[in-house]
Amino acid sequence: MAPIAFVCAMPMELRPLTKRLGLRPTRLGDGPGREGSLDGRDVVAIVTGMGTELAAAGMARLLDAVTPERVVVVGITGAVEDETPIGALVLPERVVDGASGREHRHELLGPGTTHGVMWTTDRITPADELPALRAQGVVSLDMETAAIARACEEREVPWTVFRAISDRATDGSVDEEVFRLSNQDGTPNPRAVARYVLRHPGRLSGMVRMGKGAKLATERAAEAAIAAVRAG
Repeated sequence: MAPIAFVCAMPMELRPLTKRLGLRPTRLGDGPGREGSLDGRDVVAIVTGMGTELAAAGMARLLDAVTPERVVVVGITGAVEDETPIGALVLPERVVDGASGREHRHELLGPGTTHGVMWTTDRITPADELPALRAQGVVSLDMETAAIARACEEREVPWTVFRAISDRATDGSVDEEVFRLSNQDGTPNPRAVARYVLRHPGRLSGMVRMGKGAKLATERAAEAAIAAVRAG
């Protein structure tokens, strides 16, 4: 039977899956991956890196190496409303590529109800653009899902997404400077973090809070994805 493939953008998003499923290091194509099982079903997992370009390249590597039964996107996303709780699960009805406008219809795996639009973009969205996005039904922002969905659809592989809220676009916690505290592969950049803290010592508590929110979101997303695979 073909494996289920979990796809994450950053190592921190894969960590809860690795811990819960006991995933082991492996090779997928010419790059690293993970493998294991979930209730007797084979699973594989990869980290693509951040942004649509790396997501597309990572999916090409994955789909050239295996033909999965389904791709399950797991990770974090940013809310566009102040009221959205940190850790809330987002199950979008549609995923839209903000650059091209291309839409991808989301077919949910397992129980639940889809709602709203997940907007994929490679840039930090300014606050003055949020009202127009809300008017289009956008509930959250991410940087990879539309590219992953497109790769799956081109290969006729079913896909689904489980992302949870780690921050809010309205609170200013993630700007270009904060975004560059991570490398493109999703790993932290220690030197950039150290420089940031020296320049903005008053923001340290906010960074700690953001880190806790991201950890909660990755755990919620992983839990939901695993439960959905079991139910599906």
